Amino acid sequence: DGATLFKQQCATCHTTNLSDAVRQGPALLGIVGKSAGKADGFRYSTGFAKADFVWDDAKLDAYLANPQATVPGSIMAYRQPRAETRAAIIAYLKELN
Repeated sequence: DGATLFKQQCATCHTTNLSDAVRQGPALLGIVGKSAGKADGFRYSTGFAKADFVWDDAKLDAYLANPQATVPGSIMAYRQPRAETRAAIIAYLKELN
């Protein structure tokens, strides 16, 4: 289940609402369809400052598999090698839109 996987693997660094304090990563509420590196109230790495794309399923999948290859200069250490786990987390994020 995507919500459980998110809580176990992502929630240490990311929130899913705008009322919690910003953590190491930006809040991911409504991330699907948003421009990368543009969330208000979050200071992005140099790599994200140069990012010029909108988050969709394919970009999220690539990023979760290998953040630095998708956004050079990204400082996210998490990598998820299992496609089915990435798909479940992405499906959960889409529910938050």
